[in-house]
Amino acid sequence: QLHLVESGGDLVQPGGSLRLSCAASGFSLNGYTIHWFRQASGKEREGVSCIRSDGSTAYTDSVKGRFTISRDNAKNTVSLQMNSLKSEDTAVYYCAAGLWRLCRPPQDYEYWGQGTQVTVSS
Repeated sequence: QLHLVESGGDLVQPGGSLRLSCAASGFSLNGYTIHWFRQASGKEREGVSCIRSDGSTAYTDSVKGRFTISRDNAKNTVSLQMNSLKSEDTAVYYCAAGLWRLCRPPQDYEYWGQGTQVTVSS
């Protein structure tokens, strides 16, 4: 079976940093596009960052310059380094995997992790 497991969520003060990881089991992430989404309470799920199968990356405007996505094929993980965190980054963060080349909307992804909570608060 194909599984994705997120980790790294925590309570952090504004301006702080967190590093989220998305670990795959049962399949290799090599060749997959991996997308980080987040969903704040009462809001729709939104795309945060995506790393395509060719290694190119994309970010939503609100996190550009603060978040960095990367993949480690040897460890079969994708990480999201989040710096200069703001209260509006508070959400449950999910990773999703798709065997295609592009970043796609959430409804297109078949494989999802269970999510990890990020809370930014003083």
